[in-house]
Amino acid sequence: MYELEEKGYLYLLFVVPLLVLLFLYVQYWKRKKQAAFGDLDLVKKLSPEKSLFKPTLKFVLVVLGLTFLILALVNPKMGTKMEKVKRQGIDIVFAIDVSKSMLAEDVAPNRLEKSKQIVSQLINQLGSDRIGIIAYSGSAFPVLPMTSDYAVAKMFLQTMNPGMISSQGTSIDQAIDLAANNFFDKKDKTNKLLVIISDGEDHSDNAQNAAEDAQKLGLKIITVGVGTENGGPIPLKRNGVVESFQKDQDNQVVVTKRNASVLAAIAKSTKGGGYIDGNSTKTVLDYVKKVLDNTQKTEFEGTMMANYKSQFQWFLGFGFFCLFLDIFLTERKTKWVRKMNLFNEEKNNS
Repeated sequence: MYELEEKGYLYLLFVVPLLVLLFLYVQYWKRKKQAAFGDLDLVKKLSPEKSLFKPTLKFVLVVLGLTFLILALVNPKMGTKMEKVKRQGIDIVFAIDVSKSMLAEDVAPNRLEKSKQIVSQLINQLGSDRIGIIAYSGSAFPVLPMTSDYAVAKMFLQTMNPGMISSQGTSIDQAIDLAANNFFDKKDKTNKLLVIISDGEDHSDNAQNAAEDAQKLGLKIITVGVGTENGGPIPLKRNGVVESFQKDQDNQVVVTKRNASVLAAIAKSTKGGGYIDGNSTKTVLDYVKKVLDNTQKTEFEGTMMANYKSQFQWFLGFGFFCLFLDIFLTERKTKWVRKMNLFNEEKNNS
């Protein structure tokens, strides 16, 4: 398992294709100027010591050197082994709505990305709890089973999108059932918390019944509502550009609104549950922290990747090595290569 400590530096890799294009243009320009000067074969004979291959090799070394140095700035880390650790905490499952209505941009950048930000921040403030992730729309899908490895959880969190579940709609009851029956061990006495993040546009009538059934298993539910009561259209994008908006059967633009009452009713169905407005991340963090502080922790054994070690030194070394080779590599032909006459060049014996 690996993780990238400074992902922001990856944007510097966009420089590499720009350098390649610039190099190709310079080669084209040189060839054009040489052709204007005279016959290309004659020009080559005027500089017999100049290698045709080495300039390209020097450029490749420079590009490789820069690439390795950028990767060194990113600082990849590798997990060296799995360890079993004893912790005190509770079991938390995050159920995130990935229906198309979550693409509405009435909260920035959109409801789904806002949900990811909330979950990521919640994970950051957890101590020793086990977490799992569920994605749901028309059906529910287990994204990540219970784990104590928060780095892995964040990685899976960022992959969530509306395309991961084919059946559209919003069936919160299926997310609750999946969490209650597949994520939480009924025999385990660890306190259990389900955090549902949604705009509340539930297309089924069974969510409250599912919550009441979960209550019997000792499951506490917190619902987080994202979006606004005024709502917004669902943009349909291609390559990040809005082409149109989602329309209904009457060819009218669909306006999706947050339904806080549905989410509040679900939360009240379980003892100690509650609804919170998710448009303010700080409000959600403070509320969940308060709930966790008032929840009894249980000792359990978890497995996680440990001993993450920085690997930047390898990339740094390879980067400087490539640049070092470039400095001492001339554009003249190598003597032993010239003697081999690999390209069957005719020697001028005159």
